[in-house]
Amino acid sequence: MPTPITLDMMRQTLYSAVVCDALDAAGFPNQSPRVALMPLTLPNAVLVGRCKTTLWADMAHIDPRPYELELAAVDSCQPDDILIAAAGGSARSGIWGELLTTAARNQGCVGAIVNGMVRDIGKMRAVGFPVFARGTCIFDSKDRQRVIDIDVPVEIAGVRFAPGDLVIADEDGIVVVPRAVEETVIQQAWEKVHAENRVRDAIASGMKATEAFRTFGVL
Repeated sequence: MPTPITLDMMRQTLYSAVVCDALDAAGFPNQSPRVALMPLTLPNAVLVGRCKTTLWADMAHIDPRPYELELAAVDSCQPDDILIAAAGGSARSGIWGELLTTAARNQGCVGAIVNGMVRDIGKMRAVGFPVFARGTCIFDSKDRQRVIDIDVPVEIAGVRFAPGDLVIADEDGIVVVPRAVEETVIQQAWEKVHAENRVRDAIASGMKATEAFRTFGVL
């Protein structure tokens, strides 16, 4: 039986593209949102963890209970969680910033993926917190956007993120692995990384790309 591949091992070895390839091979070809969610704080970060989901909505009235569910979400984060903010790509406000980052980090959260805008980029960068988002907006979320549900399946650009699903994000993109196929997909990705290393070494030593593909079956 293969040795279990831990999150720390994934952080050292895996990357989004190879996991996406393994998902393709397993029959899951739509696990990466086709929208620009950029690593705004740490461009070279490899973010690996589990979905902690929040669903957001725009609003245009006074919020009687401002920040209620977003605070509940960050306070209930667990170690290795990644906060997923499904906000429909809204540019109405910066829904994630320094204070939520501080609270989430205290609970063991390792990063945030925001389908919307964020703010306090410099302060989040200074504490080494990876944030992927559409862009920045200086407006506070109060009376502009709010969390309407937490710990439920959400979608970003048609891709489903369920609580506890594995997420890998880096400068190439974001990919989510459903729990039902996680073990198989991660094992295949792990094996492909090591096969690609052999191909890279062979090509660096002078082997033609066509011969390398014929020999190793990996590209």
